[in-house]
Amino acid sequence: MVSLSPLDYTLIIIFFSLTLGIGIWVSKKSGKNSSEFFLSGRSMPWWLLGVSMVATTFSTDTPNLVTDIVRTHGVSGNWVWWAFLLTGLLTVFVYAKLWRKSNVNTDLEFYELRYGGKPASFLRKFRAVYLGVIFNVITMSAVTLAAIKIGGIMLGLEPWQTVISAGIITVTFSALGGFKGVIYTDFLLFFVAMGGAIGAAYYLVNLPEVGGVAAMITNEHVADKLSILPDFSDTESLITLLIIPLAVQWWSSWYPGAEPGGGGYIAQRMLAAKDENHAIGATFFFNIMHYALRPWPWIIVALASLVVFPDLASIQEAFPSIADDKLGHDLAYSAMLTKLPSGLLGLVLASLIAAYMSTISTQLNWGSSYIVFDFYKEQINPEASEKRLVAVGRISTIVLMVFSALLALLLQNALQLFEVLLVFGAGTGLIFILRWFWWRINAWSEIAAMFASGIVSIILKLTPAGAFFFAKETGVFASYLEYPFVVLVTTIIWLAATYMTQPESKAVLQSFYKKIQPGGPGWSKVLLDAKSEDIDLEDNKEPWSVPAGILAMILGCALIYSAMFATGYWIYGETTQAFVMTIIALISGGLLVRIWKKIKANIL
Repeated sequence: MVSLSPLDYTLIIIFFSLTLGIGIWVSKKSGKNSSEFFLSGRSMPWWLLGVSMVATTFSTDTPNLVTDIVRTHGVSGNWVWWAFLLTGLLTVFVYAKLWRKSNVNTDLEFYELRYGGKPASFLRKFRAVYLGVIFNVITMSAVTLAAIKIGGIMLGLEPWQTVISAGIITVTFSALGGFKGVIYTDFLLFFVAMGGAIGAAYYLVNLPEVGGVAAMITNEHVADKLSILPDFSDTESLITLLIIPLAVQWWSSWYPGAEPGGGGYIAQRMLAAKDENHAIGATFFFNIMHYALRPWPWIIVALASLVVFPDLASIQEAFPSIADDKLGHDLAYSAMLTKLPSGLLGLVLASLIAAYMSTISTQLNWGSSYIVFDFYKEQINPEASEKRLVAVGRISTIVLMVFSALLALLLQNALQLFEVLLVFGAGTGLIFILRWFWWRINAWSEIAAMFASGIVSIILKLTPAGAFFFAKETGVFASYLEYPFVVLVTTIIWLAATYMTQPESKAVLQSFYKKIQPGGPGWSKVLLDAKSEDIDLEDNKEPWSVPAGILAMILGCALIYSAMFATGYWIYGETTQAFVMTIIALISGGLLVRIWKKIKANIL
């Protein structure tokens, strides 16, 4: 526990006041109608949406998660989420334009645009509850758990005290300000959170007991954790930490914020953009910041923590009041923050509060949008007025917050939930990529994949059969050896369901193509059928943009990964490698600009 100075309290109070002030300021306009409350009237510029995406994923559980990974598996362990860059850039250069052209209110409304009949209606309603409530509550509970641990170590708060104090402020401005309030506060939260993270990393790595970067990287507890790539001589680590994430995981799994083909709150922001170009610009900015720059302050603190707290016993000795069921390597981040001086401590606490509020407010607004548009309006009250829809949105915001807070009190660490969510969605991602470009995928494909993935995951996790097949695996990354199995079984099941059921009707397929103009050989049958009926579905005869989009994705990955490597090597003082990676980043960026022009994605 640390003692806050008057300066620290002043900084935190100013931050809270600004946040609530923004929520109250925009509350009247946000409550005007449901489009304003959930999409801000589709008028947002790319830079504001991009900053909001970054701020949303800048949650309190993320530095804890990164710290846990670094302390357990080294810096290279982060490939488990760095691999999702491929998903992110596929969204940027291929799917952002398609989502914005769809003009739906939520990504679940897409189901009744792409599919038809009762299966599409069921899928939309079920996913509204499945994602908007169940998955959303689980995700928010992980963020709240991190807040509980930070509050316990830094302020000596009981879990319920942290949940109530942090939750009330967040749910208040979320319910008042709606999506516009979330976006505007995200802009403030981003700079506070980024400033706090960088300031903390700089100060903590220069603590006397750490001795600066040069001393830290030669420390016996740190030296074997520095590599950005796994040890290629260690087959198990190479497969689980690098090969599976890059070869299978990024395209095969549904995970909040990294959905193949776009989705969730990322799709919500693309749908709120002024136009297609702004949607593309927002997602590209997000991916650059999310992968190339933002992780390094957290990684530095995680490495420094290995010098100060080399094991769990040292953390427990320093903080004996922490309950055994909350003790884990993820606590090391909060433990290090207790060593910050007055002023910087207040800024960092404000930044952590900012990270918490940004993520929770987004999850609340996104989840309630599903409940309002895809469940309440569809299932309960189709004739609901705009005023009623906003009211239901505000009520569901409060209910979601309560459920997530209660679940957070029962959890132990965020990495457990990360694995559960990852495996639970394994095998479904390929559908979200292909449904835009292959006419044969239908609603039953998604229904089969969703249930197959969940059931197979439960069998592996909770039954004797799963224990028998994976009995030799222990540790936090055991699920990555189960992962390819879940992907294979789920893919076989949804492909079988696709061919065993009737395709969508010609009317549904032709209507979708006419509105979205996805192009590609996967729609050739639909175009031929329409042509035989003298129906023209194509607005223009320009070349299919997806091949250029995929090339742009590859160049974008080269740009961002090389920038990420360069940042790390500059920090480590390895100037030769840093210089090479910087040159690769510049060349990749130059080539990307040329390709970008070909896919008409000028964001300026």
